[in-house]
Amino acid sequence: MSARLAFHLPDHLAARQPAEARGITRDAVRMMVAHRGTGELVHTTFSALPRFLDPGDLLVVNTSATIPGAVDARTSDGTRVVVHLSTHLADDRWTVELRCLSGDTTERWQGDPPDGLVHLGHGATLRLVGRYLGSSRLWVAHLSVPTAPLTWLTAHGRPIRYSYVDRQWQLAAYQNVYASEPGSAEMPSAGRPFTPEVITRLVSKGVAVTPVVLHTGVASLEADELPYPERVKVHGPTASRVNATRAGGGRVVAVGTTVVRALEAAAGPDGRVRPLDGWTDLVVTPERGVRVVDGMLTGWHEPEASHLMMLEAVAGRDLLEASHDASLAERYLWHEFGDVHLLLPSGPLYGVTIRRCSVRACASTPMLPSVSSSSRTTTATHSSSRSSSPTHQSGSS
Repeated sequence: MSARLAFHLPDHLAARQPAEARGITRDAVRMMVAHRGTGELVHTTFSALPRFLDPGDLLVVNTSATIPGAVDARTSDGTRVVVHLSTHLADDRWTVELRCLSGDTTERWQGDPPDGLVHLGHGATLRLVGRYLGSSRLWVAHLSVPTAPLTWLTAHGRPIRYSYVDRQWQLAAYQNVYASEPGSAEMPSAGRPFTPEVITRLVSKGVAVTPVVLHTGVASLEADELPYPERVKVHGPTASRVNATRAGGGRVVAVGTTVVRALEAAAGPDGRVRPLDGWTDLVVTPERGVRVVDGMLTGWHEPEASHLMMLEAVAGRDLLEASHDASLAERYLWHEFGDVHLLLPSGPLYGVTIRRCSVRACASTPMLPSVSSSSRTTTATHSSSRSSSPTHQSGSS
């Protein structure tokens, strides 16, 4: 297995607030477009997405909705902890992560599980029964609540938050506009910049949009873990649309790593997608490659994260390294409230106004990009783009 991409991520590049709290709309976050065919890198805002897709292309989105999966609790000896509900397995069984309080944030529970029940309050308890698939951080637990679990969590839980986010935000900040089926412990965040207006413009241009469902578990911030099994649904109509798009010469563009995992899990060795309703433990690596995904929209992932192996499978190592070098130089924002990265197989579209851009400022003269064998950086603008200058905030994470 190839070595994962490593780089230094400065603390001040963490997106500490949603775009709306930074004074911009969701679709005004920055977007880098990286073209595998030419090595071209284009800097723009997400609202320009329809300009980079063609009639006949297919966007696949994950309609899983985020649950308020973080709950305050106490162990039987009175120790205060935070429980992260990760994945509903069956009946009353869940995978959970136990977190210790550390100042105004939390850290992973170390060692053996606490004795007895973990008390969540409001009539709910948790009983840990064993490690999940040999994990050092996830446990299988029996959850006892007085009402339906999602009803109870809606009343007493909150979204999972990590230390780089500056405060607790309402659940709505962690929902994509098309989210419809609750089940994800963490937001499938590549879809966060979508707005009804952007989707309308895509459909009006002839770009189709179709759903899958993959309920995400609690991610690990450590580099040594691979993704765990996740529940996935690829319905028959979506499978048919993917196959028809590929047969017709269109591009299948996955919105997020969750969609890549779902589609590739449903794809056979012949490259055809078939309906799937169950679980997947697929890990997409450069060695395995992709069978049906031509491009993807993704956020910016931590150094050496397992998701970077998937990005390398889609884009190739050289383009992945070049785009991350450029993202650091141009000060893109990371994490779920940050900027996004569009990976496409073909070269840039000449309907976009291009300006050559340095780190500090862009030249004022519009120009069309010339194709070069080496990666270059340009800035794309269009008539409806809004200001995308984020407020960078420093701080520990």
